[in-house]
Amino acid sequence: MSVKLSQGTVEALCRGSEVRDCVLQLLNIRQIPSAAGPPRYRLMMSDGQHSWSSFLLATQLNHLPEDDFLVPNCVCKVKKTVTNTLSDGRTVVIVMDMEILQSADETGGKIGNPTPYNKDGKMSTQQDTETEVSSSSVPPSPPSAAAPGPSYSNNSRALSPPRGSGRGFMGKSPMKAPPSKFSPSPMKASPSKFSPSKFSPSPMKGSPSKFSPSKFSPSKFSPSKFSPSKFSPSKAGSSSPGSSTNVLPIAQLNPYQSKWTIRARVTNKSSIRNWSNSKGEGKLFSFEIVDESGEIRITAFNKEVDKFYSLVEQGKVYYITKGTLKAANKQYTTVKNDYEMTLHAHSSIVPCDDGQGIPAVHCDFVPIAELENRDKDAIIDVIGVCKSADDVSRITTKTSREVSKRALNLIDTTGKEVAVTLWGEEAEKFDGSGQPVVAVKGARLSDFGGRSLSALFSSTVMVNPDIPEAFRLRAWFDREGYAADSQSLTETRSVGSGARMNWKALSDIKDEQMGHGEKAEYFSCVATVVYTRKENCLYPACPSADCNKKVIDQNNGLYRCEKCNREYPNFKYRLLLSANLADFGDNQWVTCFQETAEVLLGQSAETLGELRETDEAAFDQVFQKANFTTHIFKNRVKLETYNDESRVKVTVMEVQPVDHRDYSRRLLSNIRKLAR
Repeated sequence: MSVKLSQGTVEALCRGSEVRDCVLQLLNIRQIPSAAGPPRYRLMMSDGQHSWSSFLLATQLNHLPEDDFLVPNCVCKVKKTVTNTLSDGRTVVIVMDMEILQSADETGGKIGNPTPYNKDGKMSTQQDTETEVSSSSVPPSPPSAAAPGPSYSNNSRALSPPRGSGRGFMGKSPMKAPPSKFSPSPMKASPSKFSPSKFSPSPMKGSPSKFSPSKFSPSKFSPSKFSPSKFSPSKAGSSSPGSSTNVLPIAQLNPYQSKWTIRARVTNKSSIRNWSNSKGEGKLFSFEIVDESGEIRITAFNKEVDKFYSLVEQGKVYYITKGTLKAANKQYTTVKNDYEMTLHAHSSIVPCDDGQGIPAVHCDFVPIAELENRDKDAIIDVIGVCKSADDVSRITTKTSREVSKRALNLIDTTGKEVAVTLWGEEAEKFDGSGQPVVAVKGARLSDFGGRSLSALFSSTVMVNPDIPEAFRLRAWFDREGYAADSQSLTETRSVGSGARMNWKALSDIKDEQMGHGEKAEYFSCVATVVYTRKENCLYPACPSADCNKKVIDQNNGLYRCEKCNREYPNFKYRLLLSANLADFGDNQWVTCFQETAEVLLGQSAETLGELRETDEAAFDQVFQKANFTTHIFKNRVKLETYNDESRVKVTVMEVQPVDHRDYSRRLLSNIRKLAR
């Protein structure tokens, strides 16, 4: 199969033009050694007319060379690139996305006769090569940022062979042969011929041919005096980040760079937290940023918190410079980057008015059905339609701290549902009305009760996000998803009970002999209140906070609690209500305690106690009004034995209003099951 290369692409990319979906051939590949983080690969690419050796493969594409797909002479479609100019003037083209169109075996060798590209528009000649080798006898010192840009050892390879285990682009060392024997062939010439430093401003500000080693010995021209970093283009112009500084993609950051600027959008910002340990105490906050190449987490401590917290706003774009990079601690971050950044006294954050091309969020969504195949405690990005949301509840942690929580049920196009738990402020402010699309970035996967997800402190929760995945989900759910026969990966649990709950009809209690096992069973049903017993529904209880025991009237103005072994001058009313529920197939007596009885009757126990003493007609009216009302009842059922008589006792754990839209969908789903 013949493949036509996209001629002119190399020149366009080197000049900073945006080119997408171009077809290039890989001539050679070399791994750049990295002391920390993933390896980087430098590529020599050809468009059939020109070749260029300063292509850099983004780390997310490392699997291509590692799996031997990206090998010399293969033909690739380069879908997306980022052209970056380093501080010393060298140009690097970072390949962000590519696919292999034709293997090296199918191609059969080099296509065309490409010549090395020169930014000045001239082709390198044998004389140029000799001059360059001569001038490089005194190599400049390598810049502090040796990676992930092209290895600086290329500039000094005329004096020494390449270091590290990577494969070099060239053959024999130039020191082993006279300069006149150098071949202009791109695969046999001196490595310095393809070094980007050839096209950057010379540290000596003169033609390389004018500076021979005999006139300028290394002792006179120390590399430290003529480091390319001193002639950085970023220092020549304005200090404004947008005007002169070269913006570096996040994916290219590493701890060995000293001068860089990134332009990125803030996707998540934490609140200020206080910390204390053996080294002292202080405060910190963190935020996450994203650009087209990737994402990274940034943390600020103490004085930097005061300096930057009010400046950084979620959703806005900033120029950021002079942060300290270190290996990321995956225990405390869900961001997919091998490094994280810490701000210091010299760090700079400047708002950027031009956010075009910067994505709003960087997510790798996992289909809900796929969660069953993921490992426990994995960090997951998930998106789905919120079919239902529980009310906010409060729990006490092991450290005796009260936190708010709320469980959401998300469904996606796979027809699977999963429970996602929100905590703290996110739980309190969430509004599930209208069944919004919810995306959670960085949730932790749990195997408790099947499969469930929990938002972390570092997670980002987005409601109806402006992303294509959300629009597709919304269209699917409104068209057919609302009536889909879904299956939940999570065992739904009743609030406060911690036990399993599922939908049943009242007739199923007898038909399935529910509650006859060793453990109680839990179920939900939609039922109507047929009758409530108002007699003996109220009793005087102990007024202490932790005791609900019935008190005994001492007929002296005092009430005695046997449990507390105390007498009190007053008491509080408690409800213990028996009600008969009915649905389409059966009826059932149930017991409602204080909280559920108050919801069912719509009045507090204290109010009912006062009405019974002062206005019996109004008291009766409360019970009449509760009859023939329909609710969702979450129940506990257990076979109990009393006086040698066994009977099934059903206790109502929670009463909720009927969501008729959701109830209708469930009925339609049941009808479809019966029709099969």
